[in-house]
Amino acid sequence: MQIINTLEELIKVRKSINKSIGFVPTMGALHDGHISLIKLARENNQIIIVSIFVNPTQFLAHEDLDKYPRKDLEDIEICKNNNVDYIFMPNKEMMYQGLDEVLIKAPKLSSYILEGKTRPGHFDGVLQVVLKLFNLVRPTNAYFGKKDAQQLSLISQMVKDLFLDINIIECEIIREEDGLALSSRNIYLSKEHRIEALKISQSLNKAKELIQNNIIDTNEIKFEMINIMNTLDIEYIAFVNREFNEIKYIEKNNTIILIVAKFNNTRLLDNLWV
Repeated sequence: MQIINTLEELIKVRKSINKSIGFVPTMGALHDGHISLIKLARENNQIIIVSIFVNPTQFLAHEDLDKYPRKDLEDIEICKNNNVDYIFMPNKEMMYQGLDEVLIKAPKLSSYILEGKTRPGHFDGVLQVVLKLFNLVRPTNAYFGKKDAQQLSLISQMVKDLFLDINIIECEIIREEDGLALSSRNIYLSKEHRIEALKISQSLNKAKELIQNNIIDTNEIKFEMINIMNTLDIEYIAFVNREFNEIKYIEKNNTIILIVAKFNNTRLLDNLWV
């Protein structure tokens, strides 16, 4: 495994590769969710590249950029143990080389709802850094988890709208044994909040059960979910189709139920794809 720390080195390596490339872009603090992406990429590609970069442009001024968990040594060991070929670990100055850059703007409608409503400009930063990484790595396939469903949708749209020759691979949510969706921010939770957070996945399981019993009215489903999460600080529960339009009735194979709940300053995302 080779660790790449400069743009010049990455460009040189990339020119030497004439094989299929699986790319897993991350912000580090790798966990089993990331490992599942790496393993899937390993199964379907000849070369695996993982990037580790905490991207400043997707954080708002009051958010946790400085506190975001960084575990470079542990991350390197995880990549090594999972047969990654290259890790790209740039710094801010490499990825953002001037104060007057060409900017990428996320769609006006779909990026300013849900996550974008409370985090205006967040997805501009996400798409900006992902496009830069795509241009550098030029992967065959790029792997993203379904937990960040809105992000996944916008990246897929960017690839389509900008005619990028990249396959976006949607990967299932990985959970701990008790059902909590894996997230690098789970380490912020107190013991009490960790227990309370289980109500998020429990409410999604209840929604799944109701839908299996042919209950498709989203208001009815939402009522039952809120009953389970009645002690939580819920930021939103949303029912949308794959284009992120709000829906009143469940559409089989075209629905995503999204939840964000807050625990002090920690926001946890989870969802169910129906």
